[in-house]
Order: sequence, then structure tokens, then C-alpha cells
Amino acid sequence: MGSAEYNRATPAEGWPDGPVVLGVAWEPSGQLIRAAADLAATLGAHLICAYVDPASYLTEWEPADLRTSASLDPADNSETDFPSSHVRGVLQVLLGPPGEEWSFRVLNGAVARALGRLAASTDASLLIVGGQRPGRLAAMERMLEGSVGMDLAGQQRTPVLVIPRPGG
Repeated sequence: MGSAEYNRATPAEGWPDGPVVLGVAWEPSGQLIRAAADLAATLGAHLICAYVDPASYLTEWEPADLRTSASLDPADNSETDFPSSHVRGVLQVLLGPPGEEWSFRVLNGAVARALGRLAASTDASLLIVGGQRPGRLAAMERMLEGSVGMDLAGQQRTPVLVIPRPGG
């Protein structure tokens, strides 16, 4: 495809027209955020940046019919505002203020399940997460909790893109 044929303003032909959902970690990767924003723009899609509050994992223990609404629209809790406001601040530095191009959501529950529910509820065209973090602590977390990317790939109808971490 020549550069004259490349148009970021129109959705890619044959690609679903739903938003792109990006799972954003507590220490967001600028490379991941920029890559997701560029891809969403290329697809002509809205980018939904979603942060899953790690203090809310117990939401998954609730009955399934209550879990969906609680995970997608958690009650405000002033004690847990700091992590999400930090993530939102990083996103705004990289992407500008939320609006037509992107928005921010705070979710509850297990990370892969919460992101999967958001992708399903928004009819997302793509779900993006970062690759595995390096280090012993991250490896221990993966042993205990599993890999978010692997969990998503195994349970989603929405395509999942795992973007490797720099130097990883």
C-alpha cells in the first residue's frame, strides 16, 4: 500500500468499527500507550484506556449477575482514587485531555475478566495489553495469578494484541 492510500481518518476496510480497549497498568508504558493510540487512530476507532483497580479483586467473588455492573461501573471510593488519578494523569500527559479520541475507565475485579467484560460491553474491535514485566517479583505474580495476555487470548471473542515491553 502506497503512502498516498494511507488514510487515518477512515476505518480500516473489513475491520470491525468498535472502540479499541487498552489495559493500562499502574506504571503505564508510554510506548504501549502511544502504540495503542496510533493503532486506534489508524483504525478510525475511539481508544478506551482501562485501569483495573487492584484493590477490587474481591469483586470477582460476588455472584456473576452482580459482578458485571460492579466491575464496569465501580462505586466511587475516595481511598482508592490515587492510583486511578495517577494513571489518568500519565495518560493526559501523553494523549492530551480525554475526548473524541480517547476516554478513561476504572474497572473492578480480576484484570483479564474486567477487561474482557469491558471489551464485550463496548463491542470493542480490539483489546490491547502490554507484555510481561521482567523481574522476579513479576514472575512470582504470574505464577500466582497467571498472565493477563494469555488469559485474555484464551477467553475472548475480541482480538487481543499483546505489545512486548521495550527490551523484553
